[in-house]
Amino acid sequence: MELIILFVVLAGLMFFMSQRTRKQQKQQAEFRSQLEPGQEVMTGSGLFGTVVEIDEATDTVTIETAPGGAQTRWLRAAIAKRVDTPVEEPVDAVDETDVTTDSSETGTITSGDGHIDVPDDLSSLDTAQREYREQQRRDEGEAGTTK
Repeated sequence: MELIILFVVLAGLMFFMSQRTRKQQKQQAEFRSQLEPGQEVMTGSGLFGTVVEIDEATDTVTIETAPGGAQTRWLRAAIAKRVDTPVEEPVDAVDETDVTTDSSETGTITSGDGHIDVPDDLSSLDTAQREYREQQRRDEGEAGTTK
């Protein structure tokens, strides 16, 4: 009984795995049948180029690696995928480095002469902020009593 269950489970796994493989092969065949001149593609070995000509009789594709450069013939099955050309950014786009904010707001620790005190590690950051605030309160208290 246990042996029968094991065989049924293995047969089910093999069926689902082969079905997935057939689906992927069908998608690849459909992709290759839709190739047209002018499309940028990558071969299975990693060669990038532009489709120049497709010969249906011999099932080959002629690829040009550079504009006006060498042309090579490949089997249609060697074409792995289509490469989409990158989209150019608009010229009027705002550069992120152009955006600046005033860093003298809260969150910085400065001494009286405007020097920024940067702790060596994060463990002393909370302590340094607390000490700085206490020093500010003392300074404000002394300034208030001398008036």
